Amino acid sequence: MHTETIIKELDFKAIRSSGAGGQHVNKTASKVVLSFNVLNSEGLTASEKQRLQQRLQNRITSEGIISLQCSESRSQHRNKAIVIERLIVLLKQHLRKAKVRKKTKPSKNSIERRLRSKKVTALKKSNRKPPKLDR
Repeated sequence: MHTETIIKELDFKAIRSSGAGGQHVNKTASKVVLSFNVLNSEGLTASEKQRLQQRLQNRITSEGIISLQCSESRSQHRNKAIVIERLIVLLKQHLRKAKVRKKTKPSKNSIERRLRSKKVTALKKSNRKPPKLDR
C-alpha cells in the first residue's frame, strides 16, 4: 500500500455541517466527505484490492467506492486531516494478514494435573453420599 499515492487519489467534498452551532454552521461548509475508489486505485495491488473488497463489503459501494465523513471540528482543514487519518487506519487494519494458528498439545504435566484434580473432586463428591447398606 502506497500511502502517498492513495492520498493523491482521494476526492473531497465540503458540506455544511448539521446540528447546533448557530450562525457559524449556517454559513460555513466545515463537514468533509471523502471518497476513495478502491477498484481504480494505483496505490493498491490486485491482491490488496481483492482483500479490501472481501473485508469491507458492507462499506464499499457496488462501484468500489469507500465514503467517509467527518464533522467533528469547526475547521474544514482539521476535518479533512481527521478523515484522511481514518481512511489510512481503516485500510491498514483490513489489509493486515491474520496470523496462522499453530496447533499445540497439552503438556504431560498439565494432563496429569487435570486428572489429579478430577480424582480429588470425584472423591470429595463420593464422600458426600450416604453409605450403601447391603442386606
